[in-house]
Amino acid sequence: MKTRRLLVDGYNVIRATPPYRDLAHRDLEAARAALVGDVAAYAGSEWSATVVFDGGGNPHSTGTPHVMWGVEIIFSPYGVDADAVIESLARRGRESGEEVEVVTSDAQTQWVVMGEGVIRRSSLEFAGELRSSDAEWREHAPAGRRSVRVEDRIPDEVRDALARWARGENK
Repeated sequence: MKTRRLLVDGYNVIRATPPYRDLAHRDLEAARAALVGDVAAYAGSEWSATVVFDGGGNPHSTGTPHVMWGVEIIFSPYGVDADAVIESLARRGRESGEEVEVVTSDAQTQWVVMGEGVIRRSSLEFAGELRSSDAEWREHAPAGRRSVRVEDRIPDEVRDALARWARGENK
């Protein structure tokens, strides 16, 4: 059976939909954690998931991958945008025989990954599926109960870890 790899442009999805976007206006770390938690629940055991955030403007960002709730999280290294990281990961996945799906609304990235035979889904479409109230995967969300506001589901240590990683701190 082919490995299924899900690559998500994190900030693209956060900007695409009100729950994440509204949360990001108040607390960016909470919005990132909410997205990672939802991707973890969505991916379950069916997908190997990676969420890539743009860290290219941060001189402290090294591009070091971190894992939280079974999801690989990458802040792109200084001088490299998230799109370039996603394109590279998609190419490597296809070359190794994985089934790859890329979630982005960036037109150039869409053309690059589609040219390589990778499945592409828009951020808005994916975010709509993530926030669907009847989604079966929600019961597996690592951050807790379904009825609570998303920002209330995020443990402080998760919020702190994402903030440190965004600053390029590995510990």
